[in-house]
This record gives sequence, structure tokens and C-alpha cells, in this order.
Amino acid sequence: MLTAYDFPTAKIADAAGTDIILVGDSLGMVVLGYPDTLSVTVDEMLHHTRAVARGTQRALVVGDMPYLSYHISLEESVRNAGEFIRAGAQAVKIEGGKAQRIKTIEAILDAEIPVMGHIGLTPQSVNVVGGFKLQGKHADDAKRLIDEAVALDGAGCFSIVLECVPEELAALITERVSVPTIGIGAGPSCDGQVLVFHDLLGLYDGHTPKFVRRYASIGDEMLNAIAKYLEDVRSGRFPNGVTESFHMSSTEELKKLYGDSVVVPMPKVN
Repeated sequence: MLTAYDFPTAKIADAAGTDIILVGDSLGMVVLGYPDTLSVTVDEMLHHTRAVARGTQRALVVGDMPYLSYHISLEESVRNAGEFIRAGAQAVKIEGGKAQRIKTIEAILDAEIPVMGHIGLTPQSVNVVGGFKLQGKHADDAKRLIDEAVALDGAGCFSIVLECVPEELAALITERVSVPTIGIGAGPSCDGQVLVFHDLLGLYDGHTPKFVRRYASIGDEMLNAIAKYLEDVRSGRFPNGVTESFHMSSTEELKKLYGDSVVVPMPKVN
């Protein structure tokens, strides 16, 4: 699984063979410049979900329900989840696994909308858990997360994201539940893995978590390319007058424009 936030990134992720594309609320940080994911609205998520859906042909598109979109009432939660389906997603992702969250998930499932669960470090709860830090490293917390995973499985989630938990715990949860687990900072024992598109490709210059493996430095390449473009424009090397420019259809047409007594300018070759 990989995140994508717009038409071109979705096309690239889909063409590469990504099985699941998550329109993550991480777009708040890597696309919209917010300090966290809590500022992202439903309307913003739907806008990006529509773009991703238009760029995807084979991958499953999952819409990440943002903060407060599934917290207030069951009715509002189902309505918001339905808007993601109308926007082109085939499923939604919801953070948390406590009893109240299970009721919400069951209500959304009753509306025939598939749900992906998400436990461990849940960024929408960052102010409650005390920041972006490892979850479940002590036995009591680990047992709680196991119970939440089992509850999500029992409620009918088709998969569960395990974020920033010890490898040993992720392996145990993966063994205990009947649905695929998708890890992010959870070690190699999960059934699948997910990374943020911009982290994987080196497009985001903010904090990079320990668990991210950067496969390219596209941001540096983009910076160098733009700098070269600006240099060529300012020096007059772009565009050239032959292969990168258009010309009048004939010398006669040029003479009609400039007049017979005027020397017709030759294309500039740079």
C-alpha cells in the first residue's frame, strides 16, 4: 500500500503495481503544509480522493476519514463515509479500536462500506497519546492493542494498519487476526507495508521517521531541474529559436508582416 494525493501521483503508484492506494490525511502535512493531520477537513479529503480515483485503474482506493469526521454521531459518520465512496474510493480507513469506535465501524459496514482499521500510533490522537512515539512497548499496552485488533477483525474490517508498534507485537497481532495487517513502522512480520509517497521518494523535507526507507531523492532532482531552467531563461538559452519555437508558414507571409523593405529575422539558435 502507498499513499497518493492527486491525479499524477495516483497514476504513477497505480502503474507501478501498487495494490492499495491510500488517500491519507497525511496530505495535510506533505501537500497542504499543515503542522499535523488534525487540520484536514472532509472537503479537502474528498477533493483529493476524486483526483486519485481519476488516476487509478487497478488499485483499491481507500479514503482516510479525517479528524472529527467519525467522532460526533453514527449518522454523521456513515454520511461522511458515503461521501468518500461517491468521490471514488472503494473503502475508508478509520483510526482506533476502542468500543465506541467499533460501534462506528459496524454502522459504516452496515451501510455496505468496507472499512480498514488502524491502531498503534494513531496520528489523530497524537495529543492524547503524548506525541508521535512508539505504542505497545509495555505488556499492558500491547495486550490492549491485541484486544483492539481482535475487535476490529470481529467487527468486519477487511484489513488493519499497525503503526509504530514493536515488531514482536505486530507479529503476534498478525497471527491472531484473520485479516491482513499492513505495517508502517511495525517490522517485517505484517502481511503488507505502507509508506507515504513523499517520504519514499524524498519529496518532503520535514521530519522523516526512523522506519522510512527513502528509495529516491526526487526533491533534490526537482530543485536542480528548476534551478537549471531559471538559469537558461535568464541567460537567454531557453527557448531556442529552432526546435522550441514556432514560425510563420513562409517567407512571403513574413514579408506581409514586416514589409518588403525589412530584413526578415532569422530564427535564434541559442
